[in-house]
Amino acid sequence: MSQQQLGRGPLPTRGPGPDQPTGPDDGGSPPARFVGWLGGLGCLAAGYAVFQFLFGVLPDSLGGETARYLIAGLSGLGTGVAAWLAAALLRARTAAAAQAGQRDPAALGTGALAPGPGPLPEVFSAAYETLVGQVSVVDDPEAGLLTGWSHSLGEPDPTGGPGDPAPQRPTPVGTAYGLHTMLDLGMPDGRLSTGDLVQTLWRLRLPGGGWSARSQGAEARPEVTALVLGALARAGASRDLLAAEVDRCTSGFTRELDRAGRESTHVVTTVLRGLLRAAPRHRTVPRLHEALVDGAISDDRRDHLRCWSYRLGPPYGPPSPLHTALAVVALDRAARVLGETAAARAAREDGVRWLLACRDAPHHACLDLENLREEVRRPRTDDPLRHEVLNVRHFTASWMARALLTPGAREVARRDGRTDDWRERLDGAIAAVWAGQTDGIWIWGRGDSTELRRPMWMTYQGLSALRAHAVWMYQPDHPAVPHRH
Repeated sequence: MSQQQLGRGPLPTRGPGPDQPTGPDDGGSPPARFVGWLGGLGCLAAGYAVFQFLFGVLPDSLGGETARYLIAGLSGLGTGVAAWLAAALLRARTAAAAQAGQRDPAALGTGALAPGPGPLPEVFSAAYETLVGQVSVVDDPEAGLLTGWSHSLGEPDPTGGPGDPAPQRPTPVGTAYGLHTMLDLGMPDGRLSTGDLVQTLWRLRLPGGGWSARSQGAEARPEVTALVLGALARAGASRDLLAAEVDRCTSGFTRELDRAGRESTHVVTTVLRGLLRAAPRHRTVPRLHEALVDGAISDDRRDHLRCWSYRLGPPYGPPSPLHTALAVVALDRAARVLGETAAARAAREDGVRWLLACRDAPHHACLDLENLREEVRRPRTDDPLRHEVLNVRHFTASWMARALLTPGAREVARRDGRTDDWRERLDGAIAAVWAGQTDGIWIWGRGDSTELRRPMWMTYQGLSALRAHAVWMYQPDHPAVPHRH
């Protein structure tokens, strides 16, 4: 989706495209076309044409040939002067607009936009209506009243028959992402209660504490626990209430107890993002930050820049745009909370440069934006010879957009003189995000009946990326007027 389609026109670096509205001075309006016609003739030619026309049509009875010459000459002279003044005014206005654009490129494209909102508010509204309409309310005999969502919208209920459309039992993952989404959308009415969603997440907590995905059974896992804790913290849960769960989450997330998790870029970045919301000063946060920095690898295909693969330890695996974007987002957030060492800053900035170094085109369909699947395999604690397998699907374009929109990425692009490359790759990522939605809901695996069709996490990530992009490119049409008290 182009920036113009979102309803604003920030930072164009070339002339207006075929779908952009024309401004008052670009030859699109009738007055501009008339002035252009006069300019094509030239001021003297225009004046002479008027003189010849009037001299030929004025009657002889007007006062003789001298009077006809005088009237036609004055009219021709006036026309020539008017044409010169109009052309000069047009050139001055065009030069002023160009100079303003050089001073503040973000101002270009905002004054000539058609009035009215773009499609983004409609997408947000449609997403909200769908989520409200498909929320599940289940009175669970053990957990109590649950209000939330399952992993995916429209999933068939395994306990109900064709004529029994029983609601799906809410899950921690689906409800946590639903709560994040509702907070992003602003919950404009009272049909859903943030308090009900928060209470549901607490009621879905495992007996021993923590949370897990459906495929992980009754053992809490750090990535799901951190996801839920981040949603609860964002909704305003007390740090004191979260503290015990934070300790449970971090105590089991060690290399000795969860080697597979500590070596997974996905798991480490998920836990780090959750803790930065729920317990930013916890002692584990700088350790995860350091482990993520140390897990960067060098890619000789992109100027030996550092990036990330799906693993943070050997064997690392090939460089991955998705996991590099995950790392850039997590490191940028951590830098604002913890500060960063020179080594951490260098790794984060290299990751940004690596993302900008994509040579594939067009960028809305390049290989760097391909969605990925991965497995996180852990030995089961009750039977170490068997493995628990967590299937993870990644919406790559949304993570790419969020990584490029971090303040650190924008600063790297500006400092390196690569703003055009940054815009081009961001536009491509946003276009790919936009293309995946229908009425504000994202679909995974079109045409594959074995896939979950409308996962809650994908809709949250899509809406979050579009919202972040819209906030970044907002430009007020008029300068703010100070209020007088």
